[in-house]
Amino acid sequence: MQVAVYSGSFDPLHKGHLGILRRLADRFDAVYLVVSPQNPLKSEDKASGALRRLRAAREAVARHPELDGKVKLDDIEFSLGLPSYTIDTLDALQRREPGNSFCLVMGADSLAGFRRWKDYRRILLDYRVLVFPRRDTDLDAVVSDLLSENPSYHIERIEAPLVDLSSTLLRGLLAEGEDASAFLM
Repeated sequence: MQVAVYSGSFDPLHKGHLGILRRLADRFDAVYLVVSPQNPLKSEDKASGALRRLRAAREAVARHPELDGKVKLDDIEFSLGLPSYTIDTLDALQRREPGNSFCLVMGADSLAGFRRWKDYRRILLDYRVLVFPRRDTDLDAVVSDLLSENPSYHIERIEAPLVDLSSTLLRGLLAEGEDASAFLM
């Protein structure tokens, strides 16, 4: 089975994430939405809200039956050590489900900083990486740069609508007491 692994803090999930999940559900046998308790490249205070983010993600997915049961919230990172390293998650998924083929999904902005990730070379060689565009990042240049390091890396682009929406923006609106419900997933 071909499985897309879409991981992140998802604080909160929004309409941009929903668009990507819909696109992935059309393309893959299954999509695992993996809420990361603590991203090693972000502040540690995210870890304190991990269970809240997991609960909110579960509720958001449940509100969208059009995802046809293909999108599954996966809490695998909650059973791994902190911080959450993507290579550990992918390896744990592969051990748990040896018959499946896993593809990591990320935005172009994440791929631009991919060399800072633990074992990024092995991720690019052992797993496929599917990247969607972001308005602030030249995806073609980022992919070309990584492929110049090793043309065997498995990087593929997925077309997705550009959305000028971010979890950071939504957290700011919510902190100011604004109604952001129209933007939430």
